[in-house]
Amino acid sequence: MADLYLKALTSERRALWAECRLKGLARDTPQRLRIVEIDALLAAHKAKQAKTPDA
Repeated sequence: MADLYLKALTSERRALWAECRLKGLARDTPQRLRIVEIDALLAAHKAKQAKTPDA
């Protein structure tokens, strides 16, 4: 089954990253800070998946 949470986070991160590159946004903008937050959420989610095997 597809992991919709992972897909949603990845999609949001890609969209934000594209916006940042297009506009040339600095590191301290809300978009860049959200990317850092999403990276942390993705890492936590992947660690949780690795810890608990699928049923």
